[in-house]
Amino acid sequence: MLESVSVMLLMVGFVLLSGCSAEIGSDAWCADLKEKPKGEWTANEATDYAKHCLLK
Repeated sequence: MLESVSVMLLMVGFVLLSGCSAEIGSDAWCADLKEKPKGEWTANEATDYAKHCLLK
């Protein structure tokens, strides 16, 4: 029982920490996306990058 509660808390903590990403268009977001291989970008990411990072 205690083990399953520990695992559950660990999973919740991981989800909370991994859900935090920079706001689209922020300098941090632009830098993060610039480091990501362009083949892994989604169409929305490419559009947002062009709009917020290239055309500022």
